[in-house]
Formats: sequence, C-alpha cells, structure tokens
Amino acid sequence: MNRMKCLLIHLIILLLLLPAGLSFSQTITGKVISVADGDTITILTSNKEQIKLRLSGVDTPEGGQAWGQKAKAFTSSMVKGKQVRVEPKTIDRYGRTVAIVFVNGKNLNEQIVAYGHGWVYRNYCKASYCDNWLKLEATARDAQVGLWADKSNITPPWEWRQQQRNSNNAASVRGGNKSYLTGNSGSYHGNIKSHVFHGSGCQHYNCKNCTVRFGSIQEAIGSGYHGHRDCVK
Repeated sequence: MNRMKCLLIHLIILLLLLPAGLSFSQTITGKVISVADGDTITILTSNKEQIKLRLSGVDTPEGGQAWGQKAKAFTSSMVKGKQVRVEPKTIDRYGRTVAIVFVNGKNLNEQIVAYGHGWVYRNYCKASYCDNWLKLEATARDAQVGLWADKSNITPPWEWRQQQRNSNNAASVRGGNKSYLTGNSGSYHGNIKSHVFHGSGCQHYNCKNCTVRFGSIQEAIGSGYHGHRDCVK
C-alpha cells in the first residue's frame, strides 16, 4: 500500500506540478544547453530553470545505431546554444516534457524527419500534422537522404531497442546469472549508487551496482530512480 501511495503521489507531481508556470496551452522559450541524442534536449529558461525535452512525434536512432551520432550532431547543429520556442504537448513517463521545438522559425521535429535523421514515431504521433510528417519521411526515403542513403543498415529505433532487449534477455538466460534472475526479478535494474535504472536493452542492465529490480517503469520512478537517458525511452 505504501509503495502504491508513493507511486500515485509521484504521478500526480508529474502531471500537476509541471515546470514552473508551464502549461500545455502556452509556449515557453529557453536556450538549449545540452543535446542528449537526436530527439532529447535540455533548455534553460529565463528563470534559470532547466527543462528536459523529448521531441514529440519523432524517433531518432540510438547512440549504438549506425546513424545515432549523426542524428545527434544534426540536432546539435540546429539548436545547441540557441534560443528556441517550445510547444509542450504532455509529460512522458520519465518526467520529460514532450514538445514541438521551433528554432529561427523552423520546426525542429519536422526538420529531423525531412532531412533523414529520424522516423515519425508512429505509435505516438497521432495529430493531424503527422500525416505531413509521414509524407516528408517518404520523400526523404525516396531521395535517399540522410540515414536512408544506406538501405542495408536501416532499422527503426523502436525495433532496435526491442532487439537489444531480446538479445540481453537471451544472454541472461544462457549465462544463468542468479544474482539477477532469482527471486522476483523485474524488467528493470536500478543502480543503488547512481539511482539510475536500466531496461533489459541497456548496455549497463547488469552493471555491478544494478542490484535493485523493478517490475515496471512506474515502480522504479516511484522508488526515486530515473531512467538512463540513452537507452530508456
């Protein structure tokens, strides 16, 4: 019961206590101070508040994929160190603000797709403008722009993450690592020192200090842990 109460309180905080003054009916502005990957950035507002943003409706290759670093470099070239306008859409399960970002009048999310640095995230992009983004993706693919230039090495990031999870699960079973597989083993492992949790597709899923197991992302967050930014989406 106590754990459930903690989880409910945390979810309420995520949904109601948004970054100061932030609501989904208004835009915010800030300077981009870091780029974690092609679809995740952090801004600093005029109030000196840092807000982590997950670009809405797009999914770029992971760092371990062939085009991952190039997608990150593209996003960095577009926005790092620049003032951006942000249209918040929602808060995701990791506490990030999901948003559309504009820089110098250009829609960053749209530019990523148009220049072949990512996919339209079909499972989550349901707004009317997503149809246009799908057309831009098709045009980039037909023109072999960006990641589409090498058709032999194209895997959507959501499929790649699933492959990583399947591979790590199979390796864990073959290895018989009982320190992780005995008892009530969950889908996520938490690092007791850094309080970062990893999914089964993460590189450090079975790290030395990853001895806490969670059955769900919500359970991990409710226990004070946060997802690894490079592999937990």
